[in-house]
Amino acid sequence: MTAGTSDDGRLLVPLYVHPAVDPAAWQAVAAAGPARVAAVVINIADGPGDAYDNVFAAGADELRAAGIPLLAYSDTDYGRRPHAAVVADLLTYRQWYDTDGVYFDQVAAHSGALPHYRRLATAARAAGCATVVFGHGDHPEPGYAEIGLADLLVTFEGDWEAYREMTLPLWTGRHAAAHFCHLVYDVPAEAAAEAAALITARRAGVGCAVPGSGDNPWSTLPFELTALQAQG
Repeated sequence: MTAGTSDDGRLLVPLYVHPAVDPAAWQAVAAAGPARVAAVVINIADGPGDAYDNVFAAGADELRAAGIPLLAYSDTDYGRRPHAAVVADLLTYRQWYDTDGVYFDQVAAHSGALPHYRRLATAARAAGCATVVFGHGDHPEPGYAEIGLADLLVTFEGDWEAYREMTLPLWTGRHAAAHFCHLVYDVPAEAAAEAAALITARRAGVGCAVPGSGDNPWSTLPFELTALQAQG
């Protein structure tokens, strides 16, 4: 999943559940393969954790063997977390779990933080990250969509009711759909098809809609993969 590719209709899956807790979820994502899953965000402890995890590594190996890119989760705390600490996360993920890219979460949306995030994106690419994702969770200043910064902007992360009310800024129309991602949780099962259609209609080239809610809605799989999870 890189800038300029056509990922329309595929999933970016935040897989925030340990494979020891829900192995069927990890197996379902692997079974879906890269035709349906553009990338998976792996997150062991809001970062790589304090020690290498053999079970987590085996799960990552299974996803990689299926041809699915793995993105390391690193929280930037809206620009407040030091550059070195954020980069240390992605380097540890690459060393321990051979990740392909990075998902910077809680990315600031204001223009004043752009230099900080340019440095992070540069460091990530220097470290070998093929894909850089900025998880704003809302629409940022248009400067964050500049060429050469992030491959993907997560411009919505929230619940289904908020997503139904969201409006798109006009500037998003100047960029390809493949540059945007919408992550929607607390979606009722009866609204799953509507959510998928709305993500496409709002020109988000990749997305994810899950039924989960609460502190960690991303411990549940997107609706498209729940049947595969049951089989696992």
